Amino acid sequence: MSEQRKHRVCPVEKAGMLDHPLRRLFENPARILGPFVAEGMSVLDFGCGPGYFTLELARLVGPSGHVTAVDLQPGMLAKARQKLDQAGLGERVTFRAIRADAIGAVGPFAFALVFHVLHEVPEPARFLGELRSLLAPGRRALLAEPGYHIGRREFSVSLDLARRAGLNVGPGPRILFNRTAILEN
Repeated sequence: MSEQRKHRVCPVEKAGMLDHPLRRLFENPARILGPFVAEGMSVLDFGCGPGYFTLELARLVGPSGHVTAVDLQPGMLAKARQKLDQAGLGERVTFRAIRADAIGAVGPFAFALVFHVLHEVPEPARFLGELRSLLAPGRRALLAEPGYHIGRREFSVSLDLARRAGLNVGPGPRILFNRTAILEN
C-alpha cells in the first residue's frame, strides 16, 4: 500500500451517525478519555467532527485547561461549536479549520486524540510528523481506527509510519470494534 491513501472524509451530512446516542455503548467518551486527560491540560482533538469527544474533553480539562478542536470541514466545526456552547463549555475550546495537508495548530499539547480520522488523512507520514512536533515531550496521543473499516495490515502500516515519524508506539486501550495504539513523543 502506498503512503498516499484514498482520501475518505466523512461528509457533514452523516454527522448524525457520528453523534448517535447508541455509540456511547461502544465508545463512551468518559471511559475512553478519563485515563488520559486531567484538569488543566492542553489537548488537541484532531478531526473533531460534530464534537462527540470534544464535549468530554472540555469537561475533563476543566476551567483551567483548554481544548483545540480541528477539522477539515467548517460544517463539522459549526456543529461542534453549537454543542459546546449549549453545554456552557465553549470558552474552553478553540475551533480551527485546517487544510488537508497540515494540522495548523499551535502546541505543545499534553494529549492528542486522533479518533477514526487517520485513514482520512491524504499524507499520514506528514501528519504523524506534525503530530509529533505538537506533542510535548513525553506526552501521548490516542490513535483509534474503526476495525470494521481499517484492516490489521493498514493499521500496521500506520503504526510503522508513526515509528518513522519518531513516535513511540504502544498498545492502546481496548475499545470494541476499534484498532488502537498509544503514540508517545
